Amino acid sequence: MSEKLPHEKGFHISWDQIHRDSRALAWRLDGRGPDGGAWKAIVAITRGGMAPAMIIARELDIRLVDTISIKSYDHQSQGEAQVLSKPDDAMVGDGTGVLVIDDLVDSGKTLEVVRKMYPNAHFATVYAKPKGEPMVDTFITGVSQDTWIFFPWDMALQYVQPYRGKD
Repeated sequence: MSEKLPHEKGFHISWDQIHRDSRALAWRLDGRGPDGGAWKAIVAITRGGMAPAMIIARELDIRLVDTISIKSYDHQSQGEAQVLSKPDDAMVGDGTGVLVIDDLVDSGKTLEVVRKMYPNAHFATVYAKPKGEPMVDTFITGVSQDTWIFFPWDMALQYVQPYRGKD
């Protein structure tokens, strides 16, 4: 049997699914903050963490939300992680009471960079691959390392030819 192409072992996530899974993540995080169970802030890893962070902020009534911009992907290839922008140090400090939210942990390189910056933050992702799982404290769904996740913000509603053969 031939090796599968990345799009052939795809996990397609709809807007409804990311919403349900992000709410499930919020429920898992509820009451686990260090301040009587409350969290003081959310830092979303852009861009993928923004949608889940917004949903979690709403569910947990967290009003202080900021972003950290890390670039580690160019299209479908992963490279060295670079911090492009980050929250004010006075707001985040060492991360105590802060939820760092991303859509997916893949290799863990992005979270490793952020964890060094905010060692006491709680890291949560909606989806996790095995190589990245050690870098995340809480996640909802595990997927195999060789699965490519297609998020709704990366997709368009249009006809797609079959992977093999003709129509």
